This record gives sequence, C-alpha cells and structure tokens, in this order.
Amino acid sequence: MEQSQPKKEESSAYDPKSVESRIYEEWMRRGFFAPDKSSPSTSSGTKIKNFTILLPPPNITGNLHMGHALNATISDILIRYHRMRGYRAAWLPGIDHAGIAAQNIVEKNLRKEGVSRFDLGREKFIEKVWEWKNKYGNIILDQLKRLGASADWSRARFTMDPAYSEQVLKAFVHYYEKGLIYRGKRMVSWCVRCGTSLSDLEIEYKEEAGKLYFIKYPLVGDAGNIVVATTRPETLLGDAAVAVNPKDKRYKNLIGQKVRLPIVDREIPIIADSAIDMSFGTGAVKVTPAHDQLDNEIAARHDLPAYEIINGRGRMQGVGAVCDGFKIAECREKVIAELQGKNLIEKIEDYKHNVAKCYRCDSTLEPLLSNQWFMKMDKLAAATIKTVKAGKTKILPKNFGKPFFVWLENIRDWCISRQIWWGHQLPVWFCASASSLRGASGDEAISHNDNVRLPRSNQSIGARNDNTFIVSLAKPAACPFCKTCEMKRSEDVLDTWFSSALWPFAGLSEEDLDKFYPSAVLVTARDIINLWVGRMIFSGLEFMGKSPFHIALIHATVLAKDGRRMSKSLGTGVDPLELVEKYGADATRFGIIWQAMGGQDIRWDENAVMAGKKFANKIWNASKFVTGRMGSPSINPPTGQAGSGTKDSYSLSLSKGYLGVKSKTSADKQILAKLKSVKKAVEGDIKKYNFGPALHTAYDFFWHDFCDVYLETSKNQLDENTNAILLHTLFELIKILHPFMPHLTEEIYQRLPLKNKTWLIVEKW
Repeated sequence: MEQSQPKKEESSAYDPKSVESRIYEEWMRRGFFAPDKSSPSTSSGTKIKNFTILLPPPNITGNLHMGHALNATISDILIRYHRMRGYRAAWLPGIDHAGIAAQNIVEKNLRKEGVSRFDLGREKFIEKVWEWKNKYGNIILDQLKRLGASADWSRARFTMDPAYSEQVLKAFVHYYEKGLIYRGKRMVSWCVRCGTSLSDLEIEYKEEAGKLYFIKYPLVGDAGNIVVATTRPETLLGDAAVAVNPKDKRYKNLIGQKVRLPIVDREIPIIADSAIDMSFGTGAVKVTPAHDQLDNEIAARHDLPAYEIINGRGRMQGVGAVCDGFKIAECREKVIAELQGKNLIEKIEDYKHNVAKCYRCDSTLEPLLSNQWFMKMDKLAAATIKTVKAGKTKILPKNFGKPFFVWLENIRDWCISRQIWWGHQLPVWFCASASSLRGASGDEAISHNDNVRLPRSNQSIGARNDNTFIVSLAKPAACPFCKTCEMKRSEDVLDTWFSSALWPFAGLSEEDLDKFYPSAVLVTARDIINLWVGRMIFSGLEFMGKSPFHIALIHATVLAKDGRRMSKSLGTGVDPLELVEKYGADATRFGIIWQAMGGQDIRWDENAVMAGKKFANKIWNASKFVTGRMGSPSINPPTGQAGSGTKDSYSLSLSKGYLGVKSKTSADKQILAKLKSVKKAVEGDIKKYNFGPALHTAYDFFWHDFCDVYLETSKNQLDENTNAILLHTLFELIKILHPFMPHLTEEIYQRLPLKNKTWLIVEKW
C-alpha cells in the first residue's frame, strides 16, 4: 500500500515573486483598471463620481527612477483608495515623444554606423525614430506595471499619436490667429550640440571654475584706458559699447566718451545703464548685444548695433582673419594671446561662475540672435495667476505658490520653435521663391511682421517685403505670393513642452473629456511646475474653458542618503526595479511612502524597504494565524457587500452590537474602537495627501495593537466571537493597507473565508 506523502507546510516568509506578477496579471485580465468596469456598484439612481489622475507622461527615452516611483506610488494610492470608495477612478497614462532626447539617442546610434541624419534625410530619419520608439518606447510603462500601477493602460496615449498631433497643430494655428504667436529675430539660448534653440526654462546652470579677464580698452583722444572685466574675452570682437552704472562715481567723467575696441579697432561709446552691477569686476563691462541677454536689453535701450560673430555651429564668423571659422575656445586663446602681445590685459583671476547648460546634453549654451517663433505670455500668465489665486486650481504644498507667481509675473515670451526633426512640424508654409529659407544656425531668412489674415479659420498669412509664409493645417494648393512655386513647409518643430501642455485633453475622445476633464489631482515634481503645470493651466483655460485639474500636488524630491541629487553619473542613483527584484513591489512602495513624511526632500534609506519586507511577512503570518482559527462551519465572515449578508452573517455595523454579542471583553472593545479611529485617521491623512503619516498609523496599529496585543489575547479567548472579531479586524486592515501594498493584501483577501467574495481592488472601503 502506497504511503501518502506528508503535506508540505507553507513557508512562514512571504514570497512576493510567487504573488505579485500573478495578481497583477489577474487584475489586468479582469479589466479592473478600466474605470467603467471597476467602479463598485451603487444604489439605483445614484450618480457615480469621477476621480481622475493624469500620469505625467515619461519620456520614451526614460527608465524608471526613484522620482517616477514616488510619483506613481502616490498616484496609485489615490486611485486605489477612490476606486474602493466607489468613484469611477481613472488613471490616464501615456508617454511623451521627448523631441531632443529621442533625436539625440537615434543620432548616437546612427553615428556608430557611420551615418548622420543628414545622410538619411528627414523622412528616413523619422522612420528610424519610429522604429526605435516601437522597440524601446514603452519600457518605462512596463516598469510602472511591475511597481503595481493600476493605470488604465487601454487609454494610454502618445504625444505623436495622429489624434494628439492634430490637436497640437490646431493649437498652434489658434494661437497664431489670435495674435499670440509671432515670429522674429530675438535672443535665444542655443545648443550647438543639439543644433536648436531652447526656452528659458530648459536651461540648467552649473557652477564652473573659469577665469575673469581684465582688459584695457584705450580711450579715443586720450592716453588713458578703461578696464573691463569679462569671462568671455573672445566676444569683444562683437562689442558695441562699454557700460557703467550712472551712479558709479569712478566713471562719471567718462560717460559719453569713446574707446577703441582692441583687435577690431572700432570706436564704441561708453554708456551709462542702471543694470550694471558696480561690484562686478571693475564696474565697467563690455556690451555684446548679439551674444548676451542682458547686453541685448541694454543695446535696445541705447540703440546699439548687434554684431553676430558666433554662428549656430559654435564657430566664429564675420571677424576677419583673426578667428573666422575657429571654434569659440580656439578663438579665445587667439584673442588672449593678441591682447597680451599688445599689453592690453591687466590681469587674469580665477573665477567661479554659473554657466548655462543644455538640459538634455549638458553642453554649454550660446546666447544667439535667431529667427524663431514665440508665444506672447502676458495675457496667458495673467489668466493662470487669476485661476490659481481664485482657488480653482490649488498648488500644494502652498509654499510652491509664491515662486510660481513670481515666475508668471516676470515671464518672458516663450520660444516654441526647435531646429530638430523629431516632433510636431510647424504648420507653416514658405514661398519657395523667397530668398534662402534657412541659415547656418537654423534661422530662416523670412521675418514676421504684422499679420494679414485670410478669411479661412485654418489659414493665416504673414509677409514682409518679398519674403512670405502661410500658417495652415493643410498644404496650400498654390502659393498666393509668387503664384508659381510649390510652397515649402518649415523644417522647425514645436517645443516638446508645447504639446505636453495639452496633455489633460489632447487625444481624448469626447466621451472621455466629459467624464475625465478636469482631473482631480495632478501629482508631479517641483522642477516642472513652470515647465509643465503652468502651461497646462493656461492651455486648459484657453481650449477647454476651465483649469485642467483641481489640485497640483507637488511631491518630495528623492535624494541620495548623503543629500546629493540622485544621478547615475555621480554614482548616487538608486534603481527602483532592483529594489522590486530584491524585496518585492509592495516592500518598495512601503519604503518610498514610509519616508514621505511631509518634507520636500527624502534622503533615501534602503532600510525602509527592508522594513517593508519585514512588515509584509508580519501581515502574512498574522493572516495565517487568523484564517487558521476559522474552522467552525458556523463562521460566516462579513462580505463587505451592502445588503448581501444572510441572517447568520456577521454584521459590519458596530453601533448595533457586534455580531449580536451583548457583552464583549475589554480587549474586544479596545481593538474595535482603535480600529475605527485608525481607519478614520488613515482616511483623513489620505484626503490631506499625508501619505507617510497614514502608512505609519496603519503600520503601528497592525504591528502593535493587532498583532502584539489582540492576537496574543485571542489565544486565551477561544470562541467564535473572538474569531469573528479577528477576521473582521484583519479584513478591515487589509482594506486600509491595500492602496499602499496592493499585491500582498489582495493575495490575503483571496484566502479569507468570506461569503460572496469578489476582489479586494474593487471591495468597498
């Protein structure tokens, strides 16, 4: 007779690898993330409330980092909580095309093959980017799934989807026809590496060790000179003046005189302007209008000429044999050598200063005059300020409101055109018969003047002298100017943030707009408040008539343990997926939120994730203890479904006498009372976006009150009433913990002996 094998006991340690992917796949298979399928049933005639969150669309070039993980965990807590509260909870995900970043990656890959984008041409290059996107672009969304993000992936959008792109181009035409978009030659920050202009908000400043050069400018008709201090001696070749502060007594007698510009031998004036900092260097500075923003503003006030001596490739131009064709650094060496040879350098000092860098490739930016497209911001900024101050959109924490208003109140027009190929190509058409459409720096020779509008809503015209263009969604059938050419489309694309500003509504169906616009909460990082949050607000007001979200929740910044920013290059980065692999998604989520205690910076400590893993084991073993006592067939635990119980079902209403028991032990009363207060406290903290305190409260109650006290006491109360209280308390606790640790709590829920059981993700809170 064959002997039966002894039953293998289940491990006391919770194994997330055997649970998390299986549970997540079941949620996906059953469609619980789709808001229309997952909303708990409501009584007849009751209108379901909507609760929407927009996922800040990560770049297609990105991988999950700790900032993403924090953002996604906070959003998922809110979505899961509101889903259980009976809301139609929609978390709308998607990805951004990341114009400059994506183009850089594909170009880098092409260089390995010895090919440039210019070898391929625009059309073939765009095909290459799409190939790359289709292969790698959804990686970060898959990584968010591993974290347990319950977003409605069926509604995932991409900022280059046809429907989305159409709305982006319509927005451009709308703003242009309204007179808010114009074209002109203005000072921009230019990235030589990326070959494009950037907006003010795309600049990062890094402190670098440099030199401060003190250069003698000889006075005309006088034996003396005036000494100016500069960090960029090569730009003196484009100087138009020397400026001093009118209050500076040292130079009072020199204002109005002229100096002879070294090397160039051009006479330029000494002017007075209050923008000059008397404490910098000697108090006298060189003014190079075409290559410095402040100098450009000074030049406008004093009607100075602008000499463009640096082109878009970062090489010198129009400076004769001295430096023509040289790179900027090479020209600097030549200029210094020549100045020293003429005894025109008084001294050179070490000097630390902030240098403008490209936010994408970290190259030093060049201030250049460039023909670009700009959006007028004064009226849009005023509408945004009014909306936020009226409380129609609240920025939380409130301390982020002040710098937001300062930015809006001092805002400059937004440079929205980029000289790259990957992105939304401007719906602008040029007369091919006009002179050279494009210069070396990407500037187009055609200038924009007053707009003359055509009588059609999708087409506008701009003209100056013989140079002409049309703004139109469709390619014009014939050129209205020369009457003969086939019009050429502008090669410029829109700033990625222009399309991202439409994220709350672009690409959504009319039905979804009715349900999910405006959204309830936007969860985002502080470094894109101006780049993205402000722009979404004025876009929503402009196109939808109302602000796109009620709350802009600015989450903490996750720093390395020593307080430095997280960075792979610095060796301070932490990969959340490695934590998920090592400890599990729930433990990782626990560790992230455990440290989010209200401050705006989190100094990352992996010990919090280890604590999350231990807590998961504690929950697992406590639930095994409780379910192990449910041996009596008369035990009919609460179902969590209103009106679904039978006469022998346990009641969830404590006010009517728990389980019909007229007398309870002191331990029973204490655990039930504490459970009630804890649930109320957690709910209150979630509503106030205090996620760390909410988790701490639930943790303390589960570990200490429930496990350390009541579970131990229950060992001496061997009756069905105690079993029922144990089961009820555990049931309520896993509901409380579900938004924070969803996979584990769902697995436990499926093991509980509940009648009419469904899935915890859609249980009633």
